[in-house]
Amino acid sequence: MSKTIVNKILITLGFLLAYRVLAYVPVPGVDTSVIKTFFDNNASNALGLFNMFSGNAVERLSIISLGIMPYITASIIMELLAATFPNLGKMKKERDGMQKYMQIIRYTTVVITLIQAIGVSIGLKSLGTGANGAIMIDMNVFIAISAFSMLCGTMLLMWIGEQITQRGIGNGISLIIFSGIVSGIPSAIAGTFNLVNTNQISWLVLLFIMAIIIITVGCIIFVELGERRIPISYSRKVVMQNQDKRIMNYIPIKMNLSGVIPPIFASAILMFPSTILQSSSNTIIMQIADYLNPNGYLYNVLMFLFVIFFAYFYASIVFNPKDISENLKRQGGFIPGIRPGEGTANFLTEVANRLTLWGALYLALIATLPWVLVKASGVPFYFGGTAVLIVVQVAVDTMRKIEAQIYMNKYKTLSAVGL
Repeated sequence: MSKTIVNKILITLGFLLAYRVLAYVPVPGVDTSVIKTFFDNNASNALGLFNMFSGNAVERLSIISLGIMPYITASIIMELLAATFPNLGKMKKERDGMQKYMQIIRYTTVVITLIQAIGVSIGLKSLGTGANGAIMIDMNVFIAISAFSMLCGTMLLMWIGEQITQRGIGNGISLIIFSGIVSGIPSAIAGTFNLVNTNQISWLVLLFIMAIIIITVGCIIFVELGERRIPISYSRKVVMQNQDKRIMNYIPIKMNLSGVIPPIFASAILMFPSTILQSSSNTIIMQIADYLNPNGYLYNVLMFLFVIFFAYFYASIVFNPKDISENLKRQGGFIPGIRPGEGTANFLTEVANRLTLWGALYLALIATLPWVLVKASGVPFYFGGTAVLIVVQVAVDTMRKIEAQIYMNKYKTLSAVGL
């Protein structure tokens, strides 16, 4: 491994270490013990999911309590707007326009962060037994301090993510979420062995858990690496002009085009109302909240259906057959047996829809598998399917980028010294 790749890996690890240090820096003026008790009692709802994605930074109310989620939310909003408004989509494709596009995302992140930070600060007043709840200083002063602290923390995370992407290895935002989830693995392992030592579960059940985890990870890797390669032919003129260059002779279409976005969207839609409803004392509302409990049948059936819906929805945004067919026609390429232009676009749409069907079913099964295991055998599962999916996807993607860097350095060495 070359010195350049080692330096990039060390830079990535250094920024991730800084992220984990920030998770232990609390917002001034709050009683963290009260907040930790509250999150221990709400580990199975949306708050528990959000806390897990932040690497337990929320239960400590650190300056990065909001995590990188405001930036992701702003990015998703801009993606939807770019798919809806042609002018915004055109801006995204241009070099100068892309800088403006990213600047809009940053400003949107600031607005979302401030709104969420003020909402969290006001909500802390209802925790604890004192007049101001978990807040130990003047309410107005605390709102100003916490909003500023959380805004600085989120902007720091956004900067760390961009630095990792530019100077390190892999996608910075994905690695931040990855490290937040992975940071909870040691405590989960310790909790599992504690259950074995206290005879709450047997060694046979522990082996069953390990087997299920290995099989699940293997299935995720198999599907994430799976793709349909559509052969491409080029005219003789194009081949002669590029005879010294490698021409891509196929179009790769992944089985899972939408990534981990569908489970995240579905979880947010289902868990947010159930968490809000739990604060009510009305009998009917409490009954509705019970139906939407993550351990209930209705919740997981809706989760399964919503994941499928969002898989199709997001795949239609990230994969544009019309643009691919136009670029292919402009470059002098064509799919054998398929008419260029509209015929190519229709063929690619049909192939993408078939792959998305299987990809959506795969995502829905992964998202609901932990609940099925718990219901069927009472086996404890500390991480949801979405968390496992994110961890495996990011790990696979990072390894592929490291391999690409290694091969690139080999080619540079061969071109410099020759054979």
